[in-house]
Amino acid sequence: MGGAAALIAESRKARADKTWVMTDGAVGMEAQGIAVAEAIGLPFTLKRVRPKGAMRLLPTPLQILVPPKARLRAVAANESLEPPWPRIVISIGRRSVPMALAVKRLSGAYALHIQNPKVPARLFDLVAAPVHDNFEGPNVITTFGAVHGVTPERLAEAGKSFAPRIADLPHPRVAVLLGGESQAFSFPPEVATGFGAKLAILARETGGSLLVTPSRRTRPETLDALTKAIGGVPHFVWDGTGDNPYFAFLSLADAIVVTEDSVNMVTEAAGTGKPVYVQALPGRSTRLTRFHALMGERGATRPFEGRLESWSYAPVNDTKMVASAIRRALGLETKA
Repeated sequence: MGGAAALIAESRKARADKTWVMTDGAVGMEAQGIAVAEAIGLPFTLKRVRPKGAMRLLPTPLQILVPPKARLRAVAANESLEPPWPRIVISIGRRSVPMALAVKRLSGAYALHIQNPKVPARLFDLVAAPVHDNFEGPNVITTFGAVHGVTPERLAEAGKSFAPRIADLPHPRVAVLLGGESQAFSFPPEVATGFGAKLAILARETGGSLLVTPSRRTRPETLDALTKAIGGVPHFVWDGTGDNPYFAFLSLADAIVVTEDSVNMVTEAAGTGKPVYVQALPGRSTRLTRFHALMGERGATRPFEGRLESWSYAPVNDTKMVASAIRRALGLETKA
């Protein structure tokens, strides 16, 4: 009996200490799930999941009708989806919904989904959907933009370690966060050339400098075109080697310019409380148009028109609100 009791206790401990973050592997999705997991405070494991075989052909509402065990057998994952089960499962993006719900059914884990799951909210314990998704329900928390991991502590640490590398660059320093190709937007080299020229004029007129970082969606030729356009002014362009100085740029910049294609990057930039400018790209998205309008109304962002202004607003970050709701539901607040 002693051995059995020890095994049960160990199993419960393993379950109590685990959070699974389930995504389809998209970097922006992972960043949001990890941000919430870190704010909750329990150790977490990242599970990258994709349906395989015939399951790929089924839309999400039909996938969730497949028995949970069979559903998980039809998944390709970076790590096994089996006991010991987690206490919390955090999913993000509609493609992770069927797998997260299967884990919930088999384990009884508390399930949070981030963004609109495209299935009834009642299937989860909690849904955290951005206001521009227009998704509501009794168990839905509405967030302003994307949840993210931009905190004063993280910015201070990143800025301190990177500051010596750009010590000679003059102020005002403008961080430039580049997105790229998506279903709704394009970012070809010719657009980058015009954008870069506008940035170069800004740097000359203000006597400042530019801190440029691309994302995985930025085409190499697009980055090359922008880099050439700013060649005559003080700048630092991350070339993809070593760690991305993204958080360091957010920390060390006096203002930030972000391309309009990324809700994540715009919200993260607005998490600093610094002036954030949005650069338009070719394309259109009704959902993102609504998002940018809300950000503008809140006073966090303005369109980039080639000049710098000064304004203030409360930093945008609802991550702790979502994490606190989960901690309260699981009785973790009293154990902190």
